[in-house]
This record gives sequence, structure tokens and C-alpha cells, in this order.
Amino acid sequence: MALFLVLGSVISLQFGAAFASQLFGQVGAPGATALRLGVAAILLALVRRPKFRQESLVLGMTLAGMNGTFYLAIERIPLGVAVTIEFLGPLGVALAMSRRPKDFLWALLALSGVIALGLKEHAQHLDLVGVALALLAAAFWACYVIAGSRLAATPGSGGLAAASMIAAALTFPYGLASGGLALFDPKVLLLGLVVALLASAIPYTLELRALKTLPPKTFGVVLALEPAAAALAGALLLHQHLSPVSLGAIALVIIAGVGAAVTARPTPSAPAGTPAVRDEIPALPVPR
Repeated sequence: MALFLVLGSVISLQFGAAFASQLFGQVGAPGATALRLGVAAILLALVRRPKFRQESLVLGMTLAGMNGTFYLAIERIPLGVAVTIEFLGPLGVALAMSRRPKDFLWALLALSGVIALGLKEHAQHLDLVGVALALLAAAFWACYVIAGSRLAATPGSGGLAAASMIAAALTFPYGLASGGLALFDPKVLLLGLVVALLASAIPYTLELRALKTLPPKTFGVVLALEPAAAALAGALLLHQHLSPVSLGAIALVIIAGVGAAVTARPTPSAPAGTPAVRDEIPALPVPR
């Protein structure tokens, strides 16, 4: 049962991103980012009282950067490709923490998958700016992993709600400049609510329930399926059909993520959000 809960969380996250991309034509990627983070912050604040601290500020900045660059990326490149590239962030942190020689093989396999996405004969199908934005999102996700673990180590709760409010405040001016008054259109707000539910409320609820019983390695293996879920969401909702080479490249990254999760040795000090040990701090799931 717990396995299906995490799988549902992964699918919900990626379908939430697919729905968010449908806002781009009305409010732009910055507007969709501000709307998604703003509604999510309100939902989190209703569940848990925000508590502001220095760690919340750092996490809020990484959340704003991660979501902002990711949405800008999927405005230019297919969702499955963007998530595959972005997945290098937490995977890289997990492998860097291990420092075991065999783990570098997983890193090389993941890197080869990303390189395959940019093969010369397929380069014309990928926007290089979008690829750069996805890489930047991966870097922000890696920073989120570290900042999130530090926040989770502090006493009390409400840090994530506070960080979400900070992220919303940071992205709102840019989002308002992009979307204008369309941000407050009832139809746009309704779609924003759907995105916030799919990308925040539902995944968080499912993961927290699953983490009570699911082994860490199993959790990491399912989490590594996010690029596949993104490709599926892109195909069904956005009609983004990837080439066999792109699908093969995504498969390489998934294999690397599964391998890193299965062979990892979880430690108490491991940051939340890595493919193998994210459940060390179950109160802080990865928001995107």
C-alpha cells in the first residue's frame, strides 16, 4: 500500500507541472510560478503555523529559484526532458555524500543519459536556453536538499510553511509583472489551485503516510521514477511525444537513480531530498 502512495505522489507532482504549463499562455511562466507558490503557501499555512527563522529564509530563496527556473525551463523544453535534467541535482548530492568509487558509476550513467538528450542529431529539437534553465533548476534543487536538511534539524515545526511564504513573496513581483491582473482571473486562480493541490497538498499527504512504513531504499527507487512520470504527463496532457533516443536517455537516468537508491548506505546526517535517504526527515518532502 505504501509503495502505491509514493507512486501516486510522484505522478501527482508531474501532472501538477503539466497543468502548470497550461497557465503559461495566460500569465507566463513567472506568473504560473508565483501563483503555484502563493496558493501552496496559503494551503501550508492553514495546516501548520509558519515559524520564521534564518533557515526558512535560505530555504525560501532556494524554493523560489528552483520553481522559477524549472517553470521557465518547461516553457521551452519537454517536461520529461526538464525533469530528467533537474533530477541530477538531488542525485548528485546523494552520490557526493557517499564518496564510494562504485557510486561514481551511477553518476557517469546519469550524466551519459543527459548528454544523450543533447545528441547532435537531436539538438535542433531542444532549446539550449531551456536546457540551461533546467540545469540551473537542478543546482537549486541540490541547494534545497542541503537547506532543507538544516531547517528540518531545527526544533519546532512550521519552517516549511514559512519558507513557502518567503518563496511566494520573492516570486510575486516578477509574476505580477508577467501575468498582470490575469493572475486574479477566477479561471486562472482555479487552475492555480489545481496545480497547488497536485504539486503540494496531495504529494505531501501521500508521502508522509507512506514514510511511516516504507523502507528507505524502496522509497528511493520509486522516487527515481519521476522522469518517467514527467514524460508520461507531458505525452498525455501536453502532447509532447519524445523520440526513442530521448526515452532511452531518460531510462539511463532512471536506472542511475534506482541504482543509487538500492546501493546507498543511509546515514543519520544525510540531507532530506536525496533519492536514497529523503525519508530521514519525512516532514520535509521535495516541493517543486
